[in-house]
Amino acid sequence: MAKNRRIPFGYQMNNGVIVTEPRELYAVSKIFADYLKGKSLLEISRSMQEERIPYHPGEDFGWNKNMVKRILENEKYLGTETYPQLISADIFHRANNKKIKKATNICIVPEELKNIRDITLCAECRKRLFRNQNGTWNCKTQRCSEFEYVATDQMILSAVLNIINSAIANPSLLDAEAEMSVYTPNGEVVKQRNEISRLMDSPDIEYDRIKAAIMELAELKYDCCNYDDVPQKTVLLKEIMKGVKRLNTLDVELLLKCAEYITVSHNATIGLELINGVKLNNITERSRDIGCYDDTCDEESKC
Repeated sequence: MAKNRRIPFGYQMNNGVIVTEPRELYAVSKIFADYLKGKSLLEISRSMQEERIPYHPGEDFGWNKNMVKRILENEKYLGTETYPQLISADIFHRANNKKIKKATNICIVPEELKNIRDITLCAECRKRLFRNQNGTWNCKTQRCSEFEYVATDQMILSAVLNIINSAIANPSLLDAEAEMSVYTPNGEVVKQRNEISRLMDSPDIEYDRIKAAIMELAELKYDCCNYDDVPQKTVLLKEIMKGVKRLNTLDVELLLKCAEYITVSHNATIGLELINGVKLNNITERSRDIGCYDDTCDEESKC
């Protein structure tokens, strides 16, 4: 179990006086410099492990981002009557202002995005997408590569809005080919039917045995049924969309009623997978720096 330092990192006691510790002073200076260069707390903690400077004297070289955070926030490094100054006021305040701004930015997520993040997937690996604090989206799954084209908040919201408006204007896009149910008797069903016929033709009818055989036949028939609720879901979709006028802004409540997933591909194609299994894609004009999009939309099976 890690123990708390009695003297802050960067200092040591020498003949009853607190002075700087050379290797730790170097580490403190590097931590502030790396943070101002844009490195994360986790990246800095890993670099400190590589430097092999222990956070706790006499212990191993284990570091974590909380240790780095405590160093960045330690006002003693500005100098007091007891502690020598390690960091200039300018560097200290710039680093802490950046940390505060970064923490604030992470929390700023548009309300509509809070509601749809859980259903937004990578079209290739089907894992949930990661939203960066600058409003871009990417796939962090190891087996997936970085997106070839940038996907932004506005791209996703606008593409989903285009798809929903296309479905409102063209309800036929919601249609899915499916049958209510398909029943094909297998060998077990045929065998059980023959067994019931044999029991019924017997001169000594065993009613309990016949009843049990009929119940077993019903169970076997049920297992052969392939029930498909797609038609009902298609009817439900059309009922939800009925009377809805073209939207100027995304109606998240409507979206969540109609769609199972939003998908984003590596080539910036954004799509909706509806509750009845229909997949609709927004056709985008692609750019490596920023995505733009038009209002066209078609059904994936017809592309």
